[in-house]
Amino acid sequence: MELLTKKPRGTEDKLPKEIYKWHTVEKIARNVAEAYGCKEIRTPTFEHTELFQRGVGGTTDVVQKEMYTFNDKKGRSITLKPEGTAGAVRAVIENGLLNDVLPLKTYYFTRCFRYEAPQSGRLREFNQVGIEYFGTASPAADAEVIALANDIIKSLGVKNISLEINSIGCPKCRAEYHKALKEYYSQYKDQLCGTCLERLEKNPMRILDCKSPICKEICKDAPVITDYICDECSAHFKSVQKYLDAMNIEYVIDPHIVRGLDYYTRTVFEFISNQIGAQGAVCAGGRYDGLVEELGGPHVPSLGFGLGTGRLLMLLEAQGIELPAPSGCELYIAPMGEDASVKAMSIVADLRAGGISAQTDVVGRSLKAQMKYADKIGAKYTMVLGDDEIAKGEAVIKDMDSGETETLSLDGLEDSFMQLMLRRESDALRETLTDGLTDELGGIDITALL
Repeated sequence: MELLTKKPRGTEDKLPKEIYKWHTVEKIARNVAEAYGCKEIRTPTFEHTELFQRGVGGTTDVVQKEMYTFNDKKGRSITLKPEGTAGAVRAVIENGLLNDVLPLKTYYFTRCFRYEAPQSGRLREFNQVGIEYFGTASPAADAEVIALANDIIKSLGVKNISLEINSIGCPKCRAEYHKALKEYYSQYKDQLCGTCLERLEKNPMRILDCKSPICKEICKDAPVITDYICDECSAHFKSVQKYLDAMNIEYVIDPHIVRGLDYYTRTVFEFISNQIGAQGAVCAGGRYDGLVEELGGPHVPSLGFGLGTGRLLMLLEAQGIELPAPSGCELYIAPMGEDASVKAMSIVADLRAGGISAQTDVVGRSLKAQMKYADKIGAKYTMVLGDDEIAKGEAVIKDMDSGETETLSLDGLEDSFMQLMLRRESDALRETLTDGLTDELGGIDITALL
């Protein structure tokens, strides 16, 4: 039978054999974020289109070319979120969270959608870890948010990743920069793409973010924002650098970073790798002091970042970093006969309630087929359960790695099996330490000392 349909272009399936990697990244991100005092927030997958038009910016590629927008059954324009920040800002305004103690520190895991040409590291549906700080204009907050991203990345063992920072100033000093850009790009009106010709009048900074090869080449010699930022913005940026230096976080100043969204002000940053192809930005963010006000709230200086989970996993694979796989099945019970199957189901229920990963047959396989299945799923221990074992009230537990066996009572099996696992793990650790110390001491047997 022919497959009914395939997944849409630019999407991917996250399969059981690899989903643990996503869980690991999210767990580490959650732990780091909460260590910094962040609390989780969850927002809808879709929002009213106006939120992104006003928040992200009408002259950005995201709004002009990449959003998944449709009308609902009542004719309202709805958009699948192309990024996480605008929705988070809307949520904290609408729910009155800005009336609480500030700064408000939040984190989230979300799916985003952008209609782009799919390639390695760039999908139309992608996952992000997001961090948003609300209610602080201090450069210390900029440095802390960067440090948070750095801690997530480093906690996964990633190496050879570069932190690049810049300041794009405030609306006041950007006005002078816009004048300089208009003057520069006016020389190339006959070469700029149609979209950039529109941007030249409305928002010339967006030309710096154009993906057209011709526009990219023209941008190489364009004026840089750092030559135009005001004294206040310059002092803020220098202070951010002092805090990063104090935390021993290495960085490079790149005056060409402007970010692709209109809401950014002052500090912007990217964590870049050259090991995952053209889409090298694993994490990016910055300050957006005017966004809350733009979306209908009070003036609340804020900042944050988005970290691409898929790109981070690509980088881990490129660097040969293996994330720990889950323990899987700890005990597989192979029943023989209907009465044993019922008893086995009762036992695994008790084991699971005690926090032990246990499985039993739900297919009706033969004993030989069950043991093959237990081996395939990587069961650490197995137990055969038949009428004799039920009558005796005990059964033999087999260690699938060593082949060692031990008889345990079926009554209170969860406790005795847990003790068995702990004892075996302790013995394995003791053996590892003994072998290691013996090697370090030139072959001297230290078993007696332990």
